[in-house]
Amino acid sequence: MKEEVLSRWRHSHAFGQDKKQSGEFRTFIVIAITSSMMLVEIVAGLAFGSMALLADGLHMGSHTIALSINAFAYVYARRNANNERYSFGTGKVNTLGGYTGAILLAVVASMMAWESVERLIAPISIAFNQAIIVAVLGLVVNGASVFILGINQGHGHEHEHGHHRHDHNLRSAYFHVLADAITSLLAIFALLVGKYFGAVWMDSVMGVVGAALVARWSLSLLKSTGVILLDQQSSKETQDSIRKTIENDDNRIVDLHLWAVGPDIYSAVISIVSRSPQQPEYYKSLLANDLTLDHVSIEVHEYEEN
Repeated sequence: MKEEVLSRWRHSHAFGQDKKQSGEFRTFIVIAITSSMMLVEIVAGLAFGSMALLADGLHMGSHTIALSINAFAYVYARRNANNERYSFGTGKVNTLGGYTGAILLAVVASMMAWESVERLIAPISIAFNQAIIVAVLGLVVNGASVFILGINQGHGHEHEHGHHRHDHNLRSAYFHVLADAITSLLAIFALLVGKYFGAVWMDSVMGVVGAALVARWSLSLLKSTGVILLDQQSSKETQDSIRKTIENDDNRIVDLHLWAVGPDIYSAVISIVSRSPQQPEYYKSLLANDLTLDHVSIEVHEYEEN
């Protein structure tokens, strides 16, 4: 057989993962900002003997590690996009990065809740002026990071057929810096109330509120990434659309698998029984373009009653 003829049936499984994603560049920018702020706070904390600055610098370090995992996922997926060891490409590396980030968010939420409850039970003295400065610095840095990573986040909704239109890796990075920004904002409010009204307990209460918000984001991200990692069937609406397109008196779909193999990357395996079988390409041509199916395998069987 001639190779140039066979190439008509061959296709790449990179599915666009070999190109730089918009979220990759933004994640590296935020890593640079966060790590720089981390170094400044640690050096300043050691130089001025400020435990508040030192603690916040180390906290920034934990988020730098989490963001670095997200960045690694982008780079690994791109560099291995054409690696034949990955049957459906490296799209799920993006989702795995998001899932890992969601677990780290859950750890952060647990630590926030534990420390807040501990301080609520056994209050400690707070250097309000110093703590407020640290919180404001954190809000400025994390606010800038939220803006950088949050561009187009609002357009990550599901489209009409129920597909998940998300860069889960970017969402993970976004939630990490958003969690820090919200924590800084709540901390500023609590510290001001504590300083001027003597309500020292407000700092711990706001810590619990922040932990609850972070936990909610973590669960949401775990759910949206988990269904992809476990190859959950796509929405019933999408399946019904495929059946409506192909099925008639002569054709029946007897087996249908429809799942995501990465961000905005969908695969389908369809088994058809027909009284008058056609070539698989015929059935593929019937599928609507708006279903965004990137990899479709169709097997056709002739209907026989005996």
